Amino acid sequence: MDTSERLKKLRSHLQEAECDALFVTKLINIRYLTGFTGSAGKLWVTEEKAVLFTDGRYAEQAPAETESGEIEVVIQVQGFDRTLNELSEGVTRLGLEAASITWEQQNQIAEWLPSVQLVPTSGIVEKLREIKDPEELEHMKEAASIADKALAIATEMFVPGTTEKQLAAVLDHEMRNHGASDRSFETIVAGGPNSALPHARPTDRPFEAGDLVICDFGALVNGYHSDMTRSFRIGESEEGQENEILQIVLAAQQEGLKTVVNGVGISEVDAACRTIIEEAGYGEKFLHSTGHGVGLEIHENPGISQKSEGSLKSGQVVTVEPGIYVSGLGGVRWEDSVIVTDHGYELLTNSPKSILNGS
Repeated sequence: MDTSERLKKLRSHLQEAECDALFVTKLINIRYLTGFTGSAGKLWVTEEKAVLFTDGRYAEQAPAETESGEIEVVIQVQGFDRTLNELSEGVTRLGLEAASITWEQQNQIAEWLPSVQLVPTSGIVEKLREIKDPEELEHMKEAASIADKALAIATEMFVPGTTEKQLAAVLDHEMRNHGASDRSFETIVAGGPNSALPHARPTDRPFEAGDLVICDFGALVNGYHSDMTRSFRIGESEEGQENEILQIVLAAQQEGLKTVVNGVGISEVDAACRTIIEEAGYGEKFLHSTGHGVGLEIHENPGISQKSEGSLKSGQVVTVEPGIYVSGLGGVRWEDSVIVTDHGYELLTNSPKSILNGS
């Protein structure tokens, strides 16, 4: 992990924010900037130094994970106020991560550093995290491949009588069996009327012939997530509203994917999907945004919605996941994770998208 390059980029953004230093308190951001994966840490960054603070539980782990000699590791339980005072010499404006620091922590720092102006910052590190480097992309490709393998094994369970919990358990087991450290999030398997709930939790309900089924899941590899949704129908029937919405949402997703390329307006991806669904008469049944960024967090910038501003950039990893949800009948969502490129996109999730029996 080239943390020195990440810190270099961060320092250029500090100048834009007119801060002499940044106090990083969000653990995911600390991991990104240093490689440290512990559950307790704070990071002080200036033009001259980067100091990682943690406690005795990580006395060996922290130095081992922060391979860059640029990062100083301090194991400290007491006297943190004195250390901050020493570090703040020459600092007049200290940036705080507004979304992660608590009111109590802010007041404490203000008390410790009365001569330093505290400046709320928003998304400085998160902006850097949007563009994935080659190492990050390799982790994400592996995570997506593991999820694909898990689903391929689980297809034999797409039959009447399998319960939502049983299918979810197999997906979770197979992802770990193929090398994932964990699942990306609580696996969603929802059949029949339950599939009309976009974030339903698996239940003991068995699949019935004709059911729509949604599987939304992902694997975690070296801290990086994959995210994929596949929808299918139990049984051989090709009739009814269920098949209609399977086809509509699939067409919408394909239109959305066609728009993905470096420089395209983010809201255009949403519009491409939403237009297909609205023209089919299901606009009010599309209950969520079209996608989101993926990386060290399962949901990160950029969000893809009607209100999104800005443009996609090469190196971002985003999902495209339109859906239709009909209460009492069921729901459909198709989702892929893709890398934005100068010429379009690179697909990370490669499981088939056939609508019957999951085949």
